[in-house]
Amino acid sequence: MFAPPQWLQDLGLLAWFLVGLGLVLVGTILILAEIETIVSPVVAGTIVAAVAGPAVSWLQAHGWPRAAGAGLMLLVLLALTIVVFLLVTHGIVANGDEIRALATEAADKVEGWTTDAGVEGASSANEDVKSAVPNIGETLLKGVASGISGLTSLVFFLSFTLFSTFFLLKDGPNVRRFVNSHLGIPVSVANVITGNVLSSLRRYFLGVSIVAAFNAVVVGIGAWLLGVPLAGTIAVVTLVTAYVPFIGAFVSGAFAVILALAAEGTTDALIMLVIVILANGMLQNVVQ
Repeated sequence: MFAPPQWLQDLGLLAWFLVGLGLVLVGTILILAEIETIVSPVVAGTIVAAVAGPAVSWLQAHGWPRAAGAGLMLLVLLALTIVVFLLVTHGIVANGDEIRALATEAADKVEGWTTDAGVEGASSANEDVKSAVPNIGETLLKGVASGISGLTSLVFFLSFTLFSTFFLLKDGPNVRRFVNSHLGIPVSVANVITGNVLSSLRRYFLGVSIVAAFNAVVVGIGAWLLGVPLAGTIAVVTLVTAYVPFIGAFVSGAFAVILALAAEGTTDALIMLVIVILANGMLQNVVQ
């Protein structure tokens, strides 16, 4: 007489299943948060190893031991990273005085526009920015002094990422076979699934690299034709920031436009802005 109808029993059982699933998800997130120091490098190493894995397999097919090929590829990736980092930092640091002078000149021009438009406080804001520039070095030193723990974490992240990348490059096929055999589906189907995932990941980064190189060439040539100083630095910054979704395009675009405004004037700055928008918009979509 007091037995609930079947639909209510099914609904209650489903509700408890959802509660259990929620607890599992929350518990998983909490555990990952506690071991984030290890999880993040392993994830980063997995992505790098998945993209660079075919090169190690090619070396293995041409007589290289798998471990030797993984070590060589890791050294190549590390050298490439260092070269790109040095190109960006050298281009900015070596020309720091010129960039600072151009940025100041651009700020003066913007101040003139805002003053002509009747905006109050533009002059004081500009003076505040200029007075803050000499204190940047001191601020950075204080930040470094107070951020030793953060630097230690960064060193650990990089070293553990290299460690993970090497062993995932070396033992990638074995790891994939292990995963395929534990997905709970036929191994042949699992092999297709993991193969498609790896292929999509590699093609994504290949596409991003092609688009990054295209944007760098277009923006760099545009800056060079307009006579904007540091066109090479602008191209390198555009190349590197293209790997950062959304924000990277704004950073590199603003960098190019500000230099164009300071060195060549309003007209060339607007042309530079159009070039940046085209490179990161319509033209990029065509290349993609």
